[in-house]
Amino acid sequence: MMNTRPLSAAALCATLTAALAAPAFAAPALAAPALAAPAAAAPAAAPKPLTGVAVYLSYDKQGFPVSRYEPGKGFTKLGAMPMTGQFSASPDGRKLAWITGSGYVRVGDGRRVTTAAKGAAAGFPCATPVWSPDSRRVAYVGKGNSDARSISVVGADGKGRRKAGTTLGLCHLAWSANGRYLAGYAGTTEGVYRLDVKTGKATKVKGVGLANHVQSLSPDGSKVVVAPLSRNAPGGDGSWPGSFRPAVVDVATGKKVAIPVKGSLIGAYYLRDGRLVVRVAGRTANTLVVLDRNGRQVQRLTEPAAARRQALLQIVG
Repeated sequence: MMNTRPLSAAALCATLTAALAAPAFAAPALAAPALAAPAAAAPAAAPKPLTGVAVYLSYDKQGFPVSRYEPGKGFTKLGAMPMTGQFSASPDGRKLAWITGSGYVRVGDGRRVTTAAKGAAAGFPCATPVWSPDSRRVAYVGKGNSDARSISVVGADGKGRRKAGTTLGLCHLAWSANGRYLAGYAGTTEGVYRLDVKTGKATKVKGVGLANHVQSLSPDGSKVVVAPLSRNAPGGDGSWPGSFRPAVVDVATGKKVAIPVKGSLIGAYYLRDGRLVVRVAGRTANTLVVLDRNGRQVQRLTEPAAARRQALLQIVG
């Protein structure tokens, strides 16, 4: 098997530079007919369409610049990430978190940088921190010598640090919108694990033998978006992929959920309301196809041409 453990930060440097409203009130009736039909429930408000705001990552010789894109405004640089490769963007698309070579957890919000914690695993590109759904906390992998590592959660201001549990799934962590689950792939690429931050217990996701990327969890944590590997495929260096062929897997049954989108799929991402955004490769620009909970296409957006070869870190809903 050609799958390998993650490369160190030193080996990564050479690799990455070449890789690319209020409810209405009505007074009750004085006398209702005996056989009156019950009032129909008000239909749920449709989710707001996406506007195209997203966060992208570039690879170049000067570091890893991360930028926020907004239609009509263009790109705004959020920061340049370190060569450790361990970083992530917040769901609101405005903040960054990264791990230094010394294992410090740093948070950048505009020009302000805060050291939120120490003792993070450093030197392994796949051990990326991840933001909570409300963009107020960061989960990160702790130092250790075993394949299973402890996961800690800390406020972006450095307060309220606590242990969430121990898991083999420490790579490319994703956090479910309900706040309960974290998922990541094993450093050996041998499977994906979901950690219940309420109980501290981790379970292996069924149906995923090998994987080298976890992009997203469904809002309730029951499905995970991964990049599965064939048995003889190389595991890679653990860096965040510019693109990948996504698979949506049911955590409990291991069954793959069909993605009814045509074209060359290069990513997929769950929104907080359960919609799935599928990234489709294009000749001049990629397209984001939005599916509702039933898999029906409800929206299509064209990404900026400049982001065609960039990695997608966040879609801001």
